[in-house]
Amino acid sequence: MDYFFAQIEERENPQFKGKPVVVGADPKGGKGRGVVSTANYSARKYGIHSALPISKAFELCPKAIFLPVNMKLYQEVSEKIMKIIKKYSKAWEIVSLDEAYLDLSFLKGYQKAEDLAKKLKKEILEKEKLTSTIGIGPNKLIAKMATNKAKPNGLLIIKPNQVKKFLEPLDIEDLPGIGPKTAEVLRNLKVNKIKDLKNLSKSKLKDMFGIVGETIYERARGIDGEEVSSEEIVKSIGKEHTFEKDTRDPEIIFRTFEKIIKNVHQKSSNRRFRNF
Repeated sequence: MDYFFAQIEERENPQFKGKPVVVGADPKGGKGRGVVSTANYSARKYGIHSALPISKAFELCPKAIFLPVNMKLYQEVSEKIMKIIKKYSKAWEIVSLDEAYLDLSFLKGYQKAEDLAKKLKKEILEKEKLTSTIGIGPNKLIAKMATNKAKPNGLLIIKPNQVKKFLEPLDIEDLPGIGPKTAEVLRNLKVNKIKDLKNLSKSKLKDMFGIVGETIYERARGIDGEEVSSEEIVKSIGKEHTFEKDTRDPEIIFRTFEKIIKNVHQKSSNRRFRNF
């Protein structure tokens, strides 16, 4: 889904359309704590993005419409969308409130997959009045990367013989699994594009990043053997707390830790996790 939380807010409040909308913590006139959950494309033109400190977002665009997270509404909309998605394939995998994979191999061809994708996008738009982006590829990795490049409201197909041409010009940060710290190490070696990354051997990457290095080696070549699984498997569970004011008071800090730990423990009970 495209800028999911903010797009739902635009749908619910048509007067916001065309204006920068930021969903997240209260900016409190630039003194707020917390971060941006998501922002629409009008807000992104100012450099606002998810996980950006809300105070920085206010600094970049004080005239933006800042809204609190309405998780109950977003979850309700997500359930309706996922119900639509599940009709299109028996093999589906829900990744988050706004992202899912479908295994379309039963269609036996990319043209039929494209036709189905267009039909799916149309049904979501008609029923939920929300735009979505779909990427189609030979595996989950390429499908996800195609989606990222096609946003917003796009559809991009990368066939097996197009994978190399698609991947090589991309920045190394475009490859899932390469975050800021990993990218910094690679850029110090003059590795800026995925094409450059392919010049590093598997053993070299493993020496640098451990077992993750092998995954990076394979992903740089478009290799991903992970299947689409309808079984709910939790990758991780987290809980965070933003203090209104900086504090070094151990009593306040450890009391907060205790609440967070209990919350995570409760959520993690009877859950199955995927190893990476």
